[in-house]
Amino acid sequence: KKDIERYPQHQLGSCSSHRHPSHSSNRHTPRPNTKTMKYSVYALLAAALIASAVAFVPSFSTKSRTGVILPAERPKIADNVLELIGNTPMVKLTKVVEGCDAEVVAKLESSNPANSVKDRIALSMINEAEARGDITPGKTTLVEPTSGNTGIGLAMVAASKGYNLILTMPESMSMERRVLLKAFGADVKLTPAAKGMGGAIAKAEEIVGSLGSDGFLLQQFNNPDNPKIHRATTGPEIWNDTDGKIDILVGGVGTGGTLTGCGQYLKPLNPALQIVAVEPVESAVLSGGPPGPHKIQGIGAGFIPGNADTSLIDEVVQISGEDAMTMAREMAVKEGIFCGISSGASVLAAKTVASRPENKGKRVVCIIPSFGERYLSTALFQNLWDEASALKPE
Repeated sequence: KKDIERYPQHQLGSCSSHRHPSHSSNRHTPRPNTKTMKYSVYALLAAALIASAVAFVPSFSTKSRTGVILPAERPKIADNVLELIGNTPMVKLTKVVEGCDAEVVAKLESSNPANSVKDRIALSMINEAEARGDITPGKTTLVEPTSGNTGIGLAMVAASKGYNLILTMPESMSMERRVLLKAFGADVKLTPAAKGMGGAIAKAEEIVGSLGSDGFLLQQFNNPDNPKIHRATTGPEIWNDTDGKIDILVGGVGTGGTLTGCGQYLKPLNPALQIVAVEPVESAVLSGGPPGPHKIQGIGAGFIPGNADTSLIDEVVQISGEDAMTMAREMAVKEGIFCGISSGASVLAAKTVASRPENKGKRVVCIIPSFGERYLSTALFQNLWDEASALKPE
């Protein structure tokens, strides 16, 4: 049915327009011209081939409803890994949101090449800095504080482009993050967990100061090239893939770039759109509470970032670390979607909103920021780690 909607009958060929003479209501239909019959047969064969082929061809639109050119689809063979960033898929959630009257759709940013939404801003911040002449591959050392995913994205981009990269990160971040960063060739500096992201930022500023003109701090929390890439890509992708039918957007706030950029693109197209921010109940700064330690890596930095345009946020939903992990585990075993802790928080917040009677029949889109494999050594899967370690050959 979808294929027919994309390719109207006048393009595919209509069965009614090529009926055999014996099926006609006119019993005295003249004998058809041989050339016409031959043409009709070829047209039907061509239509059948097109129809069968369409089922295997992704439906990509080059323009949104507003006529804005969207990012091109992924190339069949990319010139480099950076061309594979973006154009992430969307999928309906069913089992983990059972009983909700609203539809919940997840955008799998975990499908980016380095498996997180932060691949987008990593490429954007470096590309834009290059365009301004601020940095040069082989000369400039990039420095950035990170809770992990931005660092991994930056390490991938830096490796591809030929930059040295120094990353500062709270010691509480997962071991997988440390290993991934080093695997990409980055230099990792840990900071005390008690100081949170503030401690990592201070250390990064200290390092870049010592490097002089050869050092460059990318500043994901305040860099306008962060929300800019979501305004240019993530937002248009959501609008295009939902055919403009999105009522509520839900996402965690780390730097604030994803919700800000998406909101800046989507709200002018749909002023009724509601944007719901997710933060840890243990560090509910957006809600006016004090910062504090929590288990949801990647969101809840303990301060309101410069890139978080709070005027776009209609509601803040607080999720506990334990509840976020429970939902992340359920996503794996019930939906077959392997995701991280902040993804669990995003889905749980989306479920909370989707369960409200006033949202019946609406579409809720939630962001899945990262893949679950980088959380294997954390509390999220510690019990499975222990079980796997205890397995014996039979």
